[in-house]
Amino acid sequence: MTDRTTLVLGASPEPSRYANIAARRLMGHGHPVLLVGKHKGTIGDAPIVPQVPAGALVDTVTLYLAPRNQAEVMPDVLALRPRRIIFNPGTENPAFARAAEEAGIEVIEACTLVMLATDQY
Repeated sequence: MTDRTTLVLGASPEPSRYANIAARRLMGHGHPVLLVGKHKGTIGDAPIVPQVPAGALVDTVTLYLAPRNQAEVMPDVLALRPRRIIFNPGTENPAFARAAEEAGIEVIEACTLVMLATDQY
């Protein structure tokens, strides 16, 4: 993975899910992805793994997990020290955002799909 890698947290092999759409669009824009989700499968050629890979080089984490499901992955995400975390609609979590900001990680409440479509990614 490169320094431009995006970790899609909450990835799903189901093509209609926003995390799947975002992963495909990220790849289409040339962004390498790491996919973490609870359901096995792939998106394109990228496998979905069940846990955040320790020590991965990640620039951006884009969240597609409801806040109630974020507590168990929060320490692993913060340990990666990404440049930024994108809280997509419905994933907003003040405690996680505060912990990220305290760790020097940029917090963005936005939609990854809109950011890609408007060249703001």
